[in-house]
Amino acid sequence: MLMLDFFLLNATNLLLFILVVPLIGTFLLLCVPSSNSATLKTIALNVSCIVYVISLFLWVFFNKSIGSFQFVSRVLWIPFLNLNFSLGIDGISLFFVLLTTLLIFLCLLISWTSVKIHIKEFLIAFLILEFFLIGVFSILDLLLFYIFFESVLIPMYLIVGIWGSRERKIRAAYFFFLYTLLGSVLMLLSILYIYYQAGSTDYEVLLTFAFSKIEQKFLWLSFFGSFATKVPMVPVHLWLPEAHVEAPTAGSVILAGVLLKLGTYGFLRFSFPLFPEASFYFTPIVYFLAVVGIVYTSFTAIRQTDFKRIIAYTSVAHMNLVMVGLFSFNAIGLEGAILQSLSHGFVASALFIIIGVVYERHHTRMVKYYGGLVHVMPLYTFIFLFFTMSNIGLPGTGSFVGEFLILAGSFKSNTSVTFISATGMIIGGCYSLWLFNRISYGNLKTQYFKDYIDINKREMYVFFPLIFGTILIGLYPEFFLTSMHMSVNMLIEIMHVFKLEMIYILETELPENKSIYLSLTKVFGIGKFHSSLICKKIGLSHNCKLSELTSNQIVKILKLIENSNLVINSNLKKHKIMLIKKLIQIKTYKGIRRLRGLPVRGQRTHTNAKTAFKIK
Repeated sequence: MLMLDFFLLNATNLLLFILVVPLIGTFLLLCVPSSNSATLKTIALNVSCIVYVISLFLWVFFNKSIGSFQFVSRVLWIPFLNLNFSLGIDGISLFFVLLTTLLIFLCLLISWTSVKIHIKEFLIAFLILEFFLIGVFSILDLLLFYIFFESVLIPMYLIVGIWGSRERKIRAAYFFFLYTLLGSVLMLLSILYIYYQAGSTDYEVLLTFAFSKIEQKFLWLSFFGSFATKVPMVPVHLWLPEAHVEAPTAGSVILAGVLLKLGTYGFLRFSFPLFPEASFYFTPIVYFLAVVGIVYTSFTAIRQTDFKRIIAYTSVAHMNLVMVGLFSFNAIGLEGAILQSLSHGFVASALFIIIGVVYERHHTRMVKYYGGLVHVMPLYTFIFLFFTMSNIGLPGTGSFVGEFLILAGSFKSNTSVTFISATGMIIGGCYSLWLFNRISYGNLKTQYFKDYIDINKREMYVFFPLIFGTILIGLYPEFFLTSMHMSVNMLIEIMHVFKLEMIYILETELPENKSIYLSLTKVFGIGKFHSSLICKKIGLSHNCKLSELTSNQIVKILKLIENSNLVINSNLKKHKIMLIKKLIQIKTYKGIRRLRGLPVRGQRTHTNAKTAFKIK
């Protein structure tokens, strides 16, 4: 009870405490001699366990009825430059923090006997990595996000390069480092430009700042280069299979389970709310790259002979499916993408641990050396079967729920993309079942290995939370979705998705000589009665041309459509996002800018952070 009272009184600083504990653990490890490996492992494991248990209190005390940031902490960093250290989480980042703290704990547990050299440095690298990852998912300052985002590369580079399993580990480490770092160079320049324009990099301040259309496009592209490399998307995916193959088991687990989520989180947190029009504008390109990535990497996985490389390519396919869900721009697709990211963190991590179990015993990952493991390792085979089924989206597992929501959300946006994405999932079932069949059934290949040992108690402890999490998401997804609803809806509201759809329709297909009555009935599918009612409310005749409307009248019409419960027909869905080029070309520029929530020409909303805070 005393512990509970303590957390209730200090809930606002809970996130800051979680961020600091790994650093305290690192300091404790530095004080212990390198020769005392047992003590080092015990300290690191206990620290990571404490961090995970405390992070669960974030979920316990999380207010599901609001979509704003919670557990907010602010520390002055460089006050005269308006740069502050701000922390906070919402329903989007909550589960990424929980996933990080869980997988770090499991990584240290699975590495208990496999790491033989530089044990102290290995443990320190993982605690530092945990510090940076928690910071990435909770930082509310764009510049500090970039610092943490790129700092993740340092411990991960060392983990792959020092504790990798083969001679190519140095090459793989450089591959990983250079790909991800070079993709972020333009992002740093864009952040400096944003700071110059807005006077601050505080996330909540930037949400009140309006960038022009051209600015949004250039800034979005620079952020896209960084985030797409982390996802990864084709063609910047080549670093991932190489890094997975050479990394130790714990490195592959944290790489697939958390690091691949940095890209999708970046899109959700920064690209969508800060550059909504650009996100909408570049959606066809993202869809194209995503579906190519799904199909290409699925076929590529079939022809691989390395156990790890197969799972690495499946991770690329699943994360590109997540991108399809993100760019559906509706609550179903966005929540499905977040849930699929969480499920993938469980399933992919478990599959890499499954690979690590046999590699630790036989020191090879080539598929041709294995067969008939069901005869000598039945428990191992059962767990392998469970996560294979999860990987292909068996009903009752988390992947099924995530993929179903993604496809349901994307179907509202683009049926062709949904169809191709679903085809990629079918291909995924082919290579997953093929791999399981080759490894588990057939005759034992005793010419290669004589001794087979089933999984032990420690390894079972590692698998249990991953199995439990996968089943929980599959059977009761609402347990997770309730925490996301408000934050996802707030993101959609910030993006003005409906207004952007209206604007696109008007910019592309509505002729200026068409009457407002015909526009409402034919383009938007609104019935004649409601069209007459709208015209009457605005004070317009049925024959009034669009070119005769004033800015205020257009704004009123759009708001009436948006605020009503009128059913929009398939024309709006078909044209995808179309009531504004002709209108802008006429005399509605200021009205449309106001509708978008953007400043009119000659104005700038918030020139600096102080003004933004006052208005807020």
